Amino acid sequence: MGGINWVHLWGLTCLGMLVMSLCQENAAVYIVTMKKAPASHYNGQFQKLCSSALSYGASGKFNTFNKPRKSCGTDKSYSSHLIHLQDSLLRKALKGQNYLKLYSYHYLVNGFAVLITPTQADKLARRKEVSNVVLDFSVRTDTTHTPEFLGLPNGAWVKEGGPEVAGEGVVIGFIDTGIDPTHPSFSDDLSLNQYPIPAHYSGVCEVTQDFPSGSCNRKLVGARHFAASAITRGIFNNSQDHASPFDGDGHGTHTASIAAGNHGIPVVVSNHQFGNASGMAPRAHIAVYKALYKSFGGFAADVVAAIDQAAEDGVDIISLSITPNRRPSGLATFFNPIDMSLLSAIKAGIFVVQAAGNTGPAPKSMSSFSPWIFTVGAATHDRIYNNYIVLGDNLTISGAGLAPGTDGDSMYTLVSAMHALKNDSTDANGMYLGECQDPSYLNQDLVKGNILVCSYSIRFVLGLSSISQAIETATNVSAAGIIFYMDPFVLGFQINPTPMSIPGLIIPSPDDSKVFLQYYNNTLVRDTTTKSIIKFGGLAKILGGLTANYSNLAPKVMYYSSRGPDPEDNSLTDADIMKPNVIAPGNLIWGAWSSEGADSAEFQGEKFAMISGTSMAAPHVAGLAALIKQKFPTFSPSAIASALSTTATLYDKLGGPIMAQRSYSNPDSTQSPATPFDMGSGFVNATAALDPGLIFDTGYDDFFSFLCGINGSSPVVLNYTSNNCGNTTMNGANLNLPSITVALLNQSRTILRTVANIGSNETFSVSWSAPYGVALSVIPTKFSILIGQKQNLTFNLNATMNSSAASFGRIGLYGNQGHVAMIPLSVITKVIYNGTIS
Repeated sequence: MGGINWVHLWGLTCLGMLVMSLCQENAAVYIVTMKKAPASHYNGQFQKLCSSALSYGASGKFNTFNKPRKSCGTDKSYSSHLIHLQDSLLRKALKGQNYLKLYSYHYLVNGFAVLITPTQADKLARRKEVSNVVLDFSVRTDTTHTPEFLGLPNGAWVKEGGPEVAGEGVVIGFIDTGIDPTHPSFSDDLSLNQYPIPAHYSGVCEVTQDFPSGSCNRKLVGARHFAASAITRGIFNNSQDHASPFDGDGHGTHTASIAAGNHGIPVVVSNHQFGNASGMAPRAHIAVYKALYKSFGGFAADVVAAIDQAAEDGVDIISLSITPNRRPSGLATFFNPIDMSLLSAIKAGIFVVQAAGNTGPAPKSMSSFSPWIFTVGAATHDRIYNNYIVLGDNLTISGAGLAPGTDGDSMYTLVSAMHALKNDSTDANGMYLGECQDPSYLNQDLVKGNILVCSYSIRFVLGLSSISQAIETATNVSAAGIIFYMDPFVLGFQINPTPMSIPGLIIPSPDDSKVFLQYYNNTLVRDTTTKSIIKFGGLAKILGGLTANYSNLAPKVMYYSSRGPDPEDNSLTDADIMKPNVIAPGNLIWGAWSSEGADSAEFQGEKFAMISGTSMAAPHVAGLAALIKQKFPTFSPSAIASALSTTATLYDKLGGPIMAQRSYSNPDSTQSPATPFDMGSGFVNATAALDPGLIFDTGYDDFFSFLCGINGSSPVVLNYTSNNCGNTTMNGANLNLPSITVALLNQSRTILRTVANIGSNETFSVSWSAPYGVALSVIPTKFSILIGQKQNLTFNLNATMNSSAASFGRIGLYGNQGHVAMIPLSVITKVIYNGTIS
């Protein structure tokens, strides 16, 4: 286990020589799709394969923690047949030429990733066996209280037997930066109850020096890594990135714990206790497919390999807290290797949840596009950590910092680092000295017992300076506390509460920082002749931020959360698809942290970290989906999506509308009521989602028809799916989704939906509010439906004005047994007669 693998080293040496040769010829990684159907489509139905052909990207030994669910030699033979055809194609098409095949995709996608030159790519594209050749592209990574805020302890968990069984039997696959298997959030020995590995999961645990045998258990049931595309580019840093499932970043450990971390794990950070952590589905199982890395992010070829493997292994849910670095080019955003492999995952019965992206609040900033993917935006929850400084003139300024306060009501003298330099220190580096990164520059006699004032510049954002180093500086010079004021050039960057071992805080607002600095400068006493400081007159005390406060103005949509409308193509044409689907807690989320996690420098070496982003929102929904899958094991992915969507709430804790922040700077001063393009159907309601009453179901064939309905898409659909469109087409607005979006209402439009009753015999009445500039009618306005029956609904929309501004409405289905299904309605462009609006 810990010894040198000489065969592997020899292979890497040969690989390096081959890559060097190819790179001299301007080679790149291409993802090639073949026309023959993949294994999961074999014989037109979902087939579970029993074993996996290991490829270069998943090197090392493996532990198998579960026997294959059945002996499926025919399926294995078909997969082997596909791989043989791929290899044969490469030998024939590129005979006598250098190339490097990185992955064989055979389960969700029949194809491969290969390092070749553009000329070789053209040769492959002309082969009759090949349907698609795409240049690889890059991707990026985009809780102690959120279970309570979502109502799990007294709601969903109680109904299903408590946290001891919540999510049991469900496997969540995480495509992320790996996991730290030593973290107590992923231990399997915290319960005396039986905790078997689900029989339907047949993944393996990769064994390496930093991910030794025994890392996997009944909780962490599988772990592999995929890095072939990154390695061929020469950017893989083994010391930082770990050629194993181990998480050297922290992001993957954090997201896995949010979805399925163990219940009741103490959160201790910087020697302060912050409660107990729990995942949303604390008894669900975790399978890790590492395809993103600390130093460079990731690449589609590796991500597709991870998705393909996760599906073959038998995961129930795939959680993707990653997004592409740029909008996919081509006919439509939906046609890219990642989204199309996820379409096959839907056909395989796997629910897929993805982060919306962190490029809001601009319209059309969405980074998760396809209707078969459940896209999640980020919202606040009600717990906040605030600390304050009280200045000598009694002015109070709010700050961020997980830190204790100064003693009692005593006031302390404020001393700026720039005014406490030793005589031989130079301020040539100006702002750097003001960041308090080196105590050797400071005069301890001036700082001792006082509050040290430091600047927070863009260098902190870039990781060139750190809060922890400044704390060490303050401690070394015996400061009573530390205050960071915000450099005015740091705009649009959210300051998370940061752990501090001494009294301290960061003033996150540039405007408040100006007020603070004005007070500080005005209280300095200077020599009238030399202008040198003879007395530091500013006083302050720090009120601690270790105790949480709770706000009623939650949830609200965070400014960074990506927004709709969903862009259909690279030219930003609007799609008839609602995005995001919902919002979930994503801001200031406690989660497990890797022992070597470096993504957030302020939490380095800690077991937990508090970070923000849609990356944190998506695993909340993945965990809630596990609860639904546990209760309704036969639910399709679309049924799970429907249950989460139709039951989402539209209101904050005070009963007012959910608000959305509209700008980076001073976001709360620019907020307004959230629209479906901000929050989709609303904020997830975990308890209601377990009893949705009505379900909108949509299958693979419907999504296939939707793709065929895109103008000019037939050859692209054939390339990706190996199936001809024929006369099968469907407009996006008529997909049977629990939302309606019409990008262009040209005079009138009829929209159809079908609901299925999975609740109780019930009578529903229908009410609605129409979008501005649209007349809406619904047929029927009342219906009775038995359990297991379906009901068709017809919505007639008529434009009453010409407008290119989006407007919104909502349709409610209200049952006499208490079930309510809400459907958001968005209409962007309205045209009364042709030619009015281009």
